[in-house]
Amino acid sequence: MKHATVAACETIAERFRLITLEGPALRACAWIPGHKVQIAMGSGFVARTYTPIEWDAATSRTRILAYVHGDGPGSAWVRGLKPGTGCYVFGPRRSLDVSGVTGPLAILGDETSIGLAHALLHQDRVRAAVCHFEVDDVEASRRVTAHLGLGHAALFGRTEDDAHVEEMETTLPALVAAGTTFVLTGKASTIQRLRLAMKRLAVPATHIVAKAYWAPGKRGLD
Repeated sequence: MKHATVAACETIAERFRLITLEGPALRACAWIPGHKVQIAMGSGFVARTYTPIEWDAATSRTRILAYVHGDGPGSAWVRGLKPGTGCYVFGPRRSLDVSGVTGPLAILGDETSIGLAHALLHQDRVRAAVCHFEVDDVEASRRVTAHLGLGHAALFGRTEDDAHVEEMETTLPALVAAGTTFVLTGKASTIQRLRLAMKRLAVPATHIVAKAYWAPGKRGLD
């Protein structure tokens, strides 16, 4: 566990906070875009997982985009943050790695996937890529994606009958035809549904990278 301090905490849209952590222990860390960290929430037995959007070893700083989702320990911690708050960080550790992938990327996910998209696309600024996110608040999410240089992202407002996922599925054939590699993160059930659609389109397993970040009623996904 590495001790860190909150250097800055900026609310960039409702329920989204951009958090900068700093500390000498963050200097000698091997990080690549897609790696994860776990942050202890006041107790070594309660932690939540985040994907850093960047890691600057020279200044011993990292940044995460936190989305306040529900009323659990993670959301309470994010709401209560202010500069000077201390915390303990475990990692970074391997989670998703597309550094060896060539060709275009499609990053499909939700609010919890936006930070990952920023990290991956700033790793290779000339790579062809699209971002599709299912979101509760389209306007708030649009402000966040614009702030992080992801203004091209397509945002799909959630519907009670999940019709928005059908809309996401309609974009898949053109992406498959372009030889795209798909990065699926966020809600477990949406990932499962998109994978089934890709199976029907005969997408090779080598062109799918998936990681469920959360599922309703479940804890411990990272």
